[in-house]
Amino acid sequence: MSQTSYAQSVQQEITCLADNIYWEARNQEVRGMMAVAHVTRNRVKSPHWPSTYCEVIEEGPMRESWTTRKNPLLPDDQRVYFPKRDRCQFSWFCDGKSDKIPTQDKDIYEVARMIAFKIVYNWFEDNTYGATHYHADYVSPKWASEMTHTVTIGTHIFYKFR
Repeated sequence: MSQTSYAQSVQQEITCLADNIYWEARNQEVRGMMAVAHVTRNRVKSPHWPSTYCEVIEEGPMRESWTTRKNPLLPDDQRVYFPKRDRCQFSWFCDGKSDKIPTQDKDIYEVARMIAFKIVYNWFEDNTYGATHYHADYVSPKWASEMTHTVTIGTHIFYKFR
C-alpha cells in the first residue's frame, strides 16, 4: 500500500469513527463521546468483530437496492446495497434517516473528529474499562443481564463480556 493510499485509509477510518461518535453521542459530554469511541475501538481490537472502524460501524445485514435489483445485467461492482433497517450494530447506521451532519452541528462534529483522531492513534486510556457494548439508560436490552457492567457515563451504560 502506498503512503497516499495508507493516509487515505486512515482518514476514512477517522471519518467513520467521527460519524459514529457524532450520531451515537452528540448530546453527551466529551467523556461520553470518548466512551462511545472506545467501545468501537474495543470491538476493532476484538476477534468477535471486523478489524477496522468502518467495518465494525457498518456491520449488519445488507439488502440490494431495488434500482439495481431490477437490472440483472449490472456487474457486481455497480450494484448498490443498503443496511437492513434497525438491524445494525449502531442504530444510526440503519435507521433510514439522512447521515448528513446538520450545519448547526459542525462544531460538535469537529469535536467528534478530534476525538476520533486521538482514539485511532491511541492517545487516551479506555474510560469504559474494556466495554464492547452500551445502551441508553432508558432502554433495557436482553443482552445486558448476561454482561458485566463497567461504567455509566452520561446517559449511556457500558458493559463487557463476562
